Amino acid sequence: MGMSISYGPAGDKKEMIALIRTAVERGITFFDTAEAYGPFKNEELLGEALNPIREQVVLATKFGFKFGPDGKQMGVDSRPEHIKKVAEDSLKRLKTDFIDLFYQHRVDPNVPIEDVAGTVKELIQEGKVRHFGLSEASVKTIRRAHSVQPVTALQNEYSLWWREPEKEIIPALEELRIGLVPYSPLGRGFLTGKINENTEFAGNDFRNILPRFSPEARKSNQALVDLLSQIAKRKNATPAQIALAWLLAQKTWIVPIPGTRKLERLDENIGAIKVELTPEDLQEIKRAASEIKLQGTRYPENLEKMTGI
Repeated sequence: MGMSISYGPAGDKKEMIALIRTAVERGITFFDTAEAYGPFKNEELLGEALNPIREQVVLATKFGFKFGPDGKQMGVDSRPEHIKKVAEDSLKRLKTDFIDLFYQHRVDPNVPIEDVAGTVKELIQEGKVRHFGLSEASVKTIRRAHSVQPVTALQNEYSLWWREPEKEIIPALEELRIGLVPYSPLGRGFLTGKINENTEFAGNDFRNILPRFSPEARKSNQALVDLLSQIAKRKNATPAQIALAWLLAQKTWIVPIPGTRKLERLDENIGAIKVELTPEDLQEIKRAASEIKLQGTRYPENLEKMTGI
């Protein structure tokens, strides 16, 4: 996503393609995009980058929004006919015959989830989609969808600074044998330790509207980064690597998707796989993190309303 939108100006196309292909050379096999990222530009980017090596990777994309002629997002739309059109358009942009994992980006309260699951089931039967996913859905919605077409993965925000999924979502996923794909596993960059209360973002950076990124909240939430930094020093790692290693240590079926536009950050993220957190380390992090009261909601109210339906 960050290669095309949300975090300041889009990356240089040639550089982004080179980085994506380098990631594959480094052993990265799972790539996540959505029609909404741009809109459409990110799918086109991945299509161009991965087409020559399509058989080596797993591609995930998403449906569920509608857009105006100017590309402006105009709410959710998961009507069956719209899902089918998005699938066809995404296949063209991704330059592929099938989508490995097709997520509903956000639940549409106006369309029964059974109809959504049934439509994706048809796409799977036609060979255009391999697996069905949901994003930011409630346990009730996950169960209803799963009864029609097995849900392979749920994509939710989950990290040391957003642990809400631990209450109900993760136990339900374990019961149903559904994978969890945490987005923003590095807290939109905050958990890397590279952001502080004085950091200024580009004018079109999404973080400018997030309550958790107000200068006051950043100052207060620095305590969590300080904790990660302490552990990182002991492990000869970086705070980002500790944050990712913590996620990887939670469950074997959790696959975080950190994004970057820089080669050194790609290598840093990959290095998290080699960081071993002992049960004692995990207990220490859990204990210390529980004593830190994080400031600021993760989304403005209008966007938070679109989650957990």
